[in-house]
Amino acid sequence: MSDLLSDLEPRLLWRYFLELSRIPRGSKHEAQAARWVADQGRALGCEVLTDALGNVLIRKPGTKGREDRPGVCLQGHVDMVCEKNEGTPHDFAKDPIPVYRDGEVVRARGTTLGADNGIGVAAGLAVLASQDVRHGPVEVLLTIDEETGLTGAKGVAPGWFRSPYLLNLDSEEEGELTIGCAGGVDTVATRKVALSAPAPGTLPLRIKLSGLKGGHSGVDIAAGRGNSIRILAQVLDALVERHGIALATVSGGNKRNAIPREASAMVRVDAGREAALREDVARLAREWRAALGAFDPNLAIDVEPGEADRVMSPGDARAVLGLLLAGPHGVEAMSPAIPGLVQTSTNLGLVQTQDGTVLVTFLTRSAIDASRQALAARIAAACALAGFEASQEGGYPGWKPEPGSSLVKLVDRVHAEVFGKPMIVKAIHAGLECGLIGEKYPGVEMASIGPDIKDAHTPDEHARIASVAAFWRLLVAVLERV
Repeated sequence: MSDLLSDLEPRLLWRYFLELSRIPRGSKHEAQAARWVADQGRALGCEVLTDALGNVLIRKPGTKGREDRPGVCLQGHVDMVCEKNEGTPHDFAKDPIPVYRDGEVVRARGTTLGADNGIGVAAGLAVLASQDVRHGPVEVLLTIDEETGLTGAKGVAPGWFRSPYLLNLDSEEEGELTIGCAGGVDTVATRKVALSAPAPGTLPLRIKLSGLKGGHSGVDIAAGRGNSIRILAQVLDALVERHGIALATVSGGNKRNAIPREASAMVRVDAGREAALREDVARLAREWRAALGAFDPNLAIDVEPGEADRVMSPGDARAVLGLLLAGPHGVEAMSPAIPGLVQTSTNLGLVQTQDGTVLVTFLTRSAIDASRQALAARIAAACALAGFEASQEGGYPGWKPEPGSSLVKLVDRVHAEVFGKPMIVKAIHAGLECGLIGEKYPGVEMASIGPDIKDAHTPDEHARIASVAAFWRLLVAVLERV
């Protein structure tokens, strides 16, 4: 373990987390990490199973005298969201995550940390490795590709794990007990655009938007943060009208489940209008910073030299900007039953221009299936009006809260015994794998816990050290009392 982190408790958990952080594990590229997890289980003498997708299930018998107690399945996912700040020289396909301690938290330098869900994975392995935790039969189920479609959870076979209780370790708020979540669906829209040589006497420029916080498209969707794609579209719309710019490409966001932090466009503008355009961009940046205020204070919009050998036709440019302006983003409806809970939302998460095709991705979430389907249909209609072809992909169900379940009551009671106060029992707007797993295991009782992990899905992601220790105390206490 790094000397910088060697004093962190619980040591087993942090040791596994740091080892995992050295292994590339972006979504859909986490096979090496899944094999490593399976190897850890075998090294501990546990029964290890894998399926065709790469999901891993590890079984450990109950400790002496507890062999006949009900089993608990600890569940998480091995993949992580790979986001980095522009200019950060990190290759997620081969480089270890640059983990470091920053006072009372653990961060990564310029990239996502992977505490979502690396802390949960490490906790499950630490339970298997510990000689001090007293527990009944334990299963650790670790899935692949949670962050880009929950395909691992979709492939978990009915009857694969045996435990009557499932404790998901993918929550991100200490002291909160999650018992329900939203379902989701992606809308992927594409449009072929006509490209031609730019007008003579025009300059290629890049208009770049950066500095936004971004965030988790479920957890942070109501936090008032800016969407770089939407803001860039509004800036470009103003510049097209005032300066007659020609649009070559537009790009922004990296993951459909992360609020986009950065976006840029390659444009051509008459050389004589460059100075005026720069003045307008500076003015628009000031206006947008004022509009965002304290919600997102570090917005920057810059103009720099670009490359644009071909540009879109004016009609195609209008259609692309029209969809980015009109397509929904943000909160659609709040829950009428749970104060403060977002019920339905959409994240305009990704736009790319490549080989004459513009691709736009929306992620729609809702706890209500009918609401999710209705909003997805509206998005598809907006795409059609803008001349885009739209398809809906990766749909997954929500997780219905069961506040009266014996597992929920047990975890809440144990927390009160250990920390002197009950937990905040809630449903969340983010997606968890419990909905998919619950469809296949209708009798299994489920709940989700975790430590404080802030700014997940962004390079500002960090885990609070004391909270990880508290999460471990709660997990151990629950296992001892089942």
